[in-house]
Amino acid sequence: MKKILVILILTMCTLTANAQDENFYVFLSFGQSNMEGHAKFEEIDTKVDERFQVLQAVDCDNLGRKMGQWYSAAAPITRCHTGLGPSDYFGRELVENLPSHIKVGIINVSIGGTKIELFQKDDYQSYVDTAPDWLQNMVKEYDDDPYGRLIEMAKLAQKDGVIKGILLHQGESNTGDQTWPSKVKGVYDSILMDLELEENSLPLLAGEMVSAEQGGKCASMNTIIATLPQVIPNAYVISSTDCEAVDDGLHFSAEGYRELGKRYGIKMLSLLKSPSSY
Repeated sequence: MKKILVILILTMCTLTANAQDENFYVFLSFGQSNMEGHAKFEEIDTKVDERFQVLQAVDCDNLGRKMGQWYSAAAPITRCHTGLGPSDYFGRELVENLPSHIKVGIINVSIGGTKIELFQKDDYQSYVDTAPDWLQNMVKEYDDDPYGRLIEMAKLAQKDGVIKGILLHQGESNTGDQTWPSKVKGVYDSILMDLELEENSLPLLAGEMVSAEQGGKCASMNTIIATLPQVIPNAYVISSTDCEAVDDGLHFSAEGYRELGKRYGIKMLSLLKSPSSY
């Protein structure tokens, strides 16, 4: 009897230690260079409320971070030597406006210069096989399967918190591809299936490319991105209008990322239940 009691106590302690915290909101983030973080981050971007956390998706000795562990979400939050992106200020916007007992977590798996095909669960390998060496080298940082790494980290995160949404900024490399929305839907559906979540249950926020007014070379893609909610009912487009860009016409400045990330956050806040009901 005493032995059974000890086992029961140990089991309860284990379940308590591994209990999912419903007040820990986790968001998945993926895309290409703008989501990866292209701008050089500044000192203000390394200071963050401890309630905003990042689940490290790769080992980074230079940052003192290990894959699969949570850390304060100070830039950089994608890989070891990436820069500032919209996810950084998405999280800041949420913790500033959610009740103090709510924590926010981000998982960012993004690779500059890639097409959406890289995240297609069953077809990505044929894309990688024909990709240039520089892209293949970045893919290797995720053990040759960025989508698989995103899911692996998401499943770890589900033990700690609740996945509440998905952030996407990708499209420059698919500019003019009318099938892009259906490809994104395929990735979205795969994510929910692999995480055993209900169909269309997570909001997907997709950011626009650098706007034409800011000299965006891929601004024409924004008309295609605008159709995404037609194929994913729970998808929402985040405007890039007036978000400052840099001279290459492809990327935002640090200030542009801060504003764009804030817009992602404002939209997600509107989709979460009102603070008064927490």
